[in-house]
Amino acid sequence: MKIATFNINGIKARIEALPEWLEQARPDVVCLQEIKSVDENFPREVFEALGYQVETHGQKGFNGVAILSKLPMTDVVRGLPGDDSDEQARWIEATVQGARKVRVCGLYLPNGNPAPGPKYDYKLAWMARMEARARTLMADELPLIFLGDYNVIPEAQDAAKPEAWTTDALFLPQSRAAFRRLEHLGLTDAFRIQHPGPGHYSFWDFQAGAWERNNGIRIDHLMCSPQAADLLMSSGIDKAVRGGVKPSDHVPVWVELDA
Repeated sequence: MKIATFNINGIKARIEALPEWLEQARPDVVCLQEIKSVDENFPREVFEALGYQVETHGQKGFNGVAILSKLPMTDVVRGLPGDDSDEQARWIEATVQGARKVRVCGLYLPNGNPAPGPKYDYKLAWMARMEARARTLMADELPLIFLGDYNVIPEAQDAAKPEAWTTDALFLPQSRAAFRRLEHLGLTDAFRIQHPGPGHYSFWDFQAGAWERNNGIRIDHLMCSPQAADLLMSSGIDKAVRGGVKPSDHVPVWVELDA
């Protein structure tokens, strides 16, 4: 089972690039972030024609997440539990059925800038809610994967120029500590466990020639429960997608599970 995450930065802008990547990479399940579309305007027929079932949790002009699956998909949950007043569309989860069942949780974690401030407070509160949700789901001992744009640079080696991020919400100690608390639950950073060392990035800003200079950061992560980590076969970052026509500022990151 090949499972991928991809922050597409607008479904309208990526309506040609995304199907092209899907046909080349052939993932079974994809979690999308920043679809920037309400549910009824998402071009589901494009992806259904490629064999994908489509589930969305959209929002007009901002945020928005989706799951595309070639495998049967059930028990869809939209929205991160723990705050009924939160109207931002940043969380969607479902169970996909391959050789084994896998619970897939797609997330678009808040950016948090400027920090300090209310946006950063929201980020940390959201991460605490995610930790609580992870604890609940992990109690079922089902293979489980939390994947998406975490907007967290876990370590200095995850940035080409870590010194440029020291005051940014993505790299502040509190953000990194919240990420480590997820790891301490027993979640495995699937890409990092197979690809140690620096030089691996999933995001390059559109500004200041970041892509041309490889001035990137790794903020798109796939975190596996122990049951899913036991099934981990391979993982990768499809870096070349960033050099394509009308690219997102993120690229797909993926894992293959024996499931």
